[in-house]
Amino acid sequence: MSAFNLSSAFVTFFAVVGPPKVLLAFAHVAKTRGHAELRKLTLVTTVVAAVVGVTMAYTADWLTTFFHISDESLQLAGGVIFFIYAVALVLGIHLGGSSAEGEDGTLANPLAEGVRELMLPYVASPLAITAVLVESLEKDSWSWHSTVAGAYLAVVVINCLAVLLLSRLLRRTHQTSLEVLSRLLGLLLAAVGVELFLNGLQGLGVHVGSAGH
Repeated sequence: MSAFNLSSAFVTFFAVVGPPKVLLAFAHVAKTRGHAELRKLTLVTTVVAAVVGVTMAYTADWLTTFFHISDESLQLAGGVIFFIYAVALVLGIHLGGSSAEGEDGTLANPLAEGVRELMLPYVASPLAITAVLVESLEKDSWSWHSTVAGAYLAVVVINCLAVLLLSRLLRRTHQTSLEVLSRLLGLLLAAVGVELFLNGLQGLGVHVGSAGH
């Protein structure tokens, strides 16, 4: 994830947390919410995701120093977490929980429940946070941290606009279609998680042979 300008950082973030990765998650939460409620949820989660990403961009050096972790450790941890999430997506398992849950397993506050459902795929995506931290560590300067933060914010804004523009379509998407797309996306995201994990191993000097060798 070596990047040294705004455009390359933007491409990196668009690939790991752009509309193709988050629209399906919003389509799931849209099935049980009205148009106005979905718009509010989109705006709230976008703001929270932006705050998380910008905070990670500016505190990357401090965080890695404080917790004594390396780029490779970030990639390994991010890959494992993302792989677990992707497998759960393929199997149709809902990850998450709260002491404030009702008898049906949902939170009493619909907005809080929506934020929880979007936590891993959007608000605090392991792959996105890993990408932000690794990119920020490429250069130790405030200007570079600002570049990374700006690129991430641009992608988050695009995600927000995409959901708002397609909100009515997302609400009409058939549940069967969502299930099929969820499993397909889960398979692809699992491969992304494995790739990130392998990159971490290679960074540690572990030889990872290519397929067929």
